[in-house]
Order: sequence, then structure tokens, then C-alpha cells
Amino acid sequence: KRYEFGCKVVIATTSDSNWVVSIAAQHGNPYDGATLKPALKQIKVLTGVQPKRVLVDQGFRGAQYHPKSAKVLVACPNQRKASIKQALKRRNAIEPVIGHSKLDQTLDRNFLKGKLGDCINALLTGCGFNLRKLYRFFLTQSQSSKRLQPV
Repeated sequence: KRYEFGCKVVIATTSDSNWVVSIAAQHGNPYDGATLKPALKQIKVLTGVQPKRVLVDQGFRGAQYHPKSAKVLVACPNQRKASIKQALKRRNAIEPVIGHSKLDQTLDRNFLKGKLGDCINALLTGCGFNLRKLYRFFLTQSQSSKRLQPV
């Protein structure tokens, strides 16, 4: 489906704890599968770790777009193997990340000008998401340490 305004934003998170490890604005309405290799390259540059397994939705079908360095699991409703089913259920955890990025970190509306503004807005959205996550972690740690101190 073509969009009227804006651009696509590719978000990559960790599979266990949903840290945003890669986020990038893609211009020109590219096919979803074509955005996979650049996203994996950005993860490698930013974190120094090459993902071994990638969980994606059906928009990323097409083996010609899948990198050789990682095993790409495409979420299909008719998966038979239990281990793959379990991993693909975990892929659904990206949806709340996208929703919170749109509502809390203003990914839905960009006030910066041009393509560079789109890229900066996407990057700041990912940083803001991770900073909120860190803040909540430290807040709960400080509250739990107050409870444990003797009065």
C-alpha cells in the first residue's frame, strides 16, 4: 500500500529485552525485504555483533533479499515446528515498540525538514525509547533498594 506522506522507518530490536539496536528512515517506498540487509549492516556497525537469527513478518518474504550471514525466519501462520513457532511468537513483541515510538517519542509526526530531518527524527526516537527504558530500570532499582534498607 502506497503512503501519501512521510517515509518508512526500519526498527530492529533485540529478541529478549526489546532494546532498539537499529533504526533508520528509508525513502522512496522500498520493498520491505530490500531494507533487511541495510538494517543488519547498521546493527553490525553500531553494536559490533552480527545477528545469527532474524525474525521478520511476511512483508520480508523473498529469499533473494535475505543475507547469507543470518538465518531469516519469516512469520507464516502455518508454521509446523514448535521451536520456530516459539521464536516467531517473540517477533510480535516489536509491535508495542512501534506503537510506543509513535505515541511517546513522536515518530508519527516529524517536525524536522527534509530527508535528513527524517533520519534525525528516527534516530532520536530510538535513543528516546532506550533512554526511557533505562530510566524505568534505574527508577525500579532505587525504589527496591529503599525498601530493603533497615529503618
